[in-house]
Amino acid sequence: MKDYILQMKNITKLFPGVKALSDVTFNVMRGEIHALVGENGAGKSTLMKILSGVYPKGEYVGEMIVDGQKQEYGSIKDSEKAGIAIIYQELGLVNTMTVCENIFLGNEIVKNGKIDWDTQNKKSIELLKMLHLNESPNTVVEQLGTGKQQLIEIAKALNKNVKILILDEPTSSLTEADSENLLELLRQLKASGITCIYISHKLNEVLEISDTITVLRDGQTIVTKPTSDMNETSLITYMVGRNMDECYPKAKHEAGEVIFEVKDWTVPKKKNPGQYMLNHVNFKVRRGEIVGVAGLVGAGRTEFAMSLFGALGEKATEGEIYLNGQKRKPFKNPREAINSGVMYLSEDRKRYGLVLSSDLRTNITMASLDKISRMGVIDLDQETEKVGKGIKELNVKTPSMLQLAKNLSGGNQQKVVIIKALLTEPAILFLDEPTRGIDVGAKYEIYQLMNMLVDQGISIVMISSELPEVISMSDRVYVMSEGKMQAELDSEADNICQEKILYYAAGGK
Repeated sequence: MKDYILQMKNITKLFPGVKALSDVTFNVMRGEIHALVGENGAGKSTLMKILSGVYPKGEYVGEMIVDGQKQEYGSIKDSEKAGIAIIYQELGLVNTMTVCENIFLGNEIVKNGKIDWDTQNKKSIELLKMLHLNESPNTVVEQLGTGKQQLIEIAKALNKNVKILILDEPTSSLTEADSENLLELLRQLKASGITCIYISHKLNEVLEISDTITVLRDGQTIVTKPTSDMNETSLITYMVGRNMDECYPKAKHEAGEVIFEVKDWTVPKKKNPGQYMLNHVNFKVRRGEIVGVAGLVGAGRTEFAMSLFGALGEKATEGEIYLNGQKRKPFKNPREAINSGVMYLSEDRKRYGLVLSSDLRTNITMASLDKISRMGVIDLDQETEKVGKGIKELNVKTPSMLQLAKNLSGGNQQKVVIIKALLTEPAILFLDEPTRGIDVGAKYEIYQLMNMLVDQGISIVMISSELPEVISMSDRVYVMSEGKMQAELDSEADNICQEKILYYAAGGK
């Protein structure tokens, strides 16, 4: 008889106008790493919110058994008592508090009516040592990098005597080294008897780390198989319901004249004026091409795009901008850039791309209200028409344009941000990590859209940490290292490969 630590049987969950889960079954063996995969909107997060008590008893139909006991949670606290802990893609730490304060937040050790700081600090040191994290419990969390913050989240979970640890896109914002460290830690936790549920769109990681894989599609369980019986091709087919032999749509772009150029773009660090965030950067974009920008974390890729867009606090001290062959002053702010036909989409769509508490219609038109207004009054019919057209063309899965942005999956949120950008009618579109945290199906749709936009004469600058994406989609690739443009590579002439990009990204000449 199989030793299941978790059994979720016939789980159904409804939202207004949407059946998020339909008769889902999800069983996890004790002490394994079980991957849960599927496209955005497949129901993964909803299922895990039921397991972790975010959606309590009465808000779903079905049965849940944890460690042999039937569970009907009334709150998140109930799930924690049952040994469930979840670490979301957006970390739940309080940046201004110390490591120790975060680990024990909501579970403080109290003695005689006061917090027992000595005991908490001692236990924090033990947890940090277990995670091979050489940090003081008194370190303020905001002083730590993302990889270390991820480990603090795991320390919080271990402090609650976790039996089942759920990780939702844990490596989406980590460096390659931090990702490897995290995967090794999960293997150690597995060896100590902790069961892990691993959610990720990085299929290579899923195949590397997991023992079993369950695929959800459109709110239903499609398959559960040992990882040894899967490969990336079969996994993608289960996820999207069709063969995807080519992950990147092939297209040949005929680039035109140079429409955007930057010369000797230099931005000093505000706190260290003698050091440079961007150092004499030269860069150009032709009409109707995709230009990739690659580099290691901290190379200055995002800072470069934001400084051009007028969205960076630090200003350039040297450098020239040419737009359509004409020299112009740097953009004072994003509005001036948008009015000039330059649009930038942030890598952090939830923080800088969307107002999560507002509906899709409001989000989509907020950057282009001047195009649907007359004498300061919004033309609601025109707004509804444009928003509806965008939602249909980009295949956004939503019951209504009045749906709140926070209720959409990551892939659909990304599509909404792109629709918002396109309504500004840009000539040059900067896409910063355009496919981060979204599934293979949604990625393919975005790649197709990029090719379509380029065919229409729009120029795209794509900043990405995924080297296969950069290589496959770009006509030319710039490689940044420590605030400098280290190399410019042509997709046809220079035989671009990952090794070559990494060589230049590490400072190679």
